[in-house]
Amino acid sequence: AVAQSANNMTDLVAAAKELGVDRVQVLFADQHGLLKGRAVRVDYLAEVQDQGLGVPGSLLAKDTGGAYAVPVWAPSGDEVLDQLVGARNMLLFPDPSTLRPMPWSPHSAMVLSDLYTTDGEPIPHSARAVARRQLDDLASRGWQMRAGLEYEFHLYRSQPDEAVVHGHAGWDLLGAEALDSVDDVLQPIVQGLTDMGLPPVTVEVELGPSQVELTFDPDMGITIADHAVMVRHAVRAVAKRNGCHATFMSRPAVGDSFSSGWHLHQSLVEEDGGDAVFRTGQADDLSDVGSAWIAGLLEHAAAACLLTTPTVTGYKRFRPRAVTPDRVSWSRQHRGAMLRLVGAGDSLRVENRAGDPAANPYLYLASQVACGLIGVDEGLRAPEPTEDPYSPAGGDLLPRSLGEAIDDFDGDETLQAALGGDVASYLLSLKRSEWGRFLSAVTDWEQQEYFTLF
Repeated sequence: AVAQSANNMTDLVAAAKELGVDRVQVLFADQHGLLKGRAVRVDYLAEVQDQGLGVPGSLLAKDTGGAYAVPVWAPSGDEVLDQLVGARNMLLFPDPSTLRPMPWSPHSAMVLSDLYTTDGEPIPHSARAVARRQLDDLASRGWQMRAGLEYEFHLYRSQPDEAVVHGHAGWDLLGAEALDSVDDVLQPIVQGLTDMGLPPVTVEVELGPSQVELTFDPDMGITIADHAVMVRHAVRAVAKRNGCHATFMSRPAVGDSFSSGWHLHQSLVEEDGGDAVFRTGQADDLSDVGSAWIAGLLEHAAAACLLTTPTVTGYKRFRPRAVTPDRVSWSRQHRGAMLRLVGAGDSLRVENRAGDPAANPYLYLASQVACGLIGVDEGLRAPEPTEDPYSPAGGDLLPRSLGEAIDDFDGDETLQAALGGDVASYLLSLKRSEWGRFLSAVTDWEQQEYFTLF
């Protein structure tokens, strides 16, 4: 039921052999957007493509710390996940269109996969499947999503004692000298991404120490999320091989770090690749669909933070007057707003500036489509844009913690229904486990504040 066509099998094997690699890493993006899988000999690929590659289903049950957030040894009541009880196998079926070389490991390539049960049923909890369902809903209306990727991250130089020091001193936004100071490390990263067919459009130093940003060409649909997980993996792998540590953690506790974000640019185009849907005949006027899309993103922003900002640290970024949003607002051009309208004509698009670089790209993408389509279906209209997004008049505050985001998502029945009830419950279980472990841990702040005081 899930075997791929003979042409796809031939294409994947032939393409892998053309790359001259010995092994292909058959991978899937887990619930946290991290790649998991196995390296397979090229001559075994056809069998994998036909029969799938087995991996333990328990991989889907873990939170970010590896703790089981979903029962793995007894049924949980979730019909699909219960098929994986006892760490039974699930199957990876590679998508040949995602095959990429791994320049940092010249004898290897990578390919992304979809998840199935051993009975041949798609696993709806798979992050890639969640995004596909939303994009299919979009396609049923004759639209497809065009999205652009801007990734901020921190790049540190590792020392022999495993300490890290800043890659550049910071506080010189777009500084040419700062960029030159990390050129020796950035160049291998850029070259590696280029060799993968994912060349950055721009490379720049951001405001804070060690902070850099890469931007990429826009692409359609699931491709942007596929690219995002591969880019994040490649950046970290190449940095490590060059004596550095790259982290997509939003605000590392290294010196005076400045928070990183992931700005997701999004627009709709007709499915046949024709007209842009957000624009009218005027240069930067929003269509009714564009207005409804923004309204949906605003209406469900707090709940969607569970997917756009899924880490404890990500909420330490939501601060006023820090070139980051702290309220649910939209503006034309103002970088303090959560949503920013950018461009004109066919390039008119909405930039969501609330994203955490550690977000699962598929879930981030799915949240935007789900919220946008809720706005369209309910005929919502965007409020007037603000030029004062940090004032109370600018909008309600974004969640101040992952715990608040969990509560907001738990209370948003409309967004949960759009994503699927079982999937929503699954995501809540994962994040409640992570948040609970954080609440039970003693932090460095507490130690410094109270240890000698009392």
